Amino acid sequence: MGKTQKSWREKLADDKGLPKVSGITGKMSTRWGTGTICIPAPREVDEIMRKVPEGKLITINQIREIVAKKHGATIGCPITSGIFAWIAANAAEEAAAEGEKNITPYWRTLKSGGMLNEKYPGGIEAQAARLREEGHTIEYKGRKAQVKDFEKALVEL
Repeated sequence: MGKTQKSWREKLADDKGLPKVSGITGKMSTRWGTGTICIPAPREVDEIMRKVPEGKLITINQIREIVAKKHGATIGCPITSGIFAWIAANAAEEAAAEGEKNITPYWRTLKSGGMLNEKYPGGIEAQAARLREEGHTIEYKGRKAQVKDFEKALVEL
């Protein structure tokens, strides 16, 4: 018997010994310089995403800044922050499918540059539809989509 697949919410709740702050080393220092990097816990990313009110937006880079500041690190990990936002999005949809009303408004979390996240449930179209409902305008650049003037709607955290 194969082990049963973890639900998205179980993945979100599994901290795996995180958050963790370590030195920036090796290949990473070429891109990010020196200092420390914080790998957040999945729930920390979800918690930040939950705080974004209707009509407002946040970017993964802002989430990374919040995590870094909270843990006294130079940067927040770009890879895990993005993965955990994706897990939070799927966990929210899983909860919604079971009738939960108070889900994480993951569609308000954008990639850098105000870009929509094609990896979110339903892809760019589903995220765009939810953002339009909240009063945002979506601009398309080829296959990519961006919230127009997203900087004006960024949340102050």
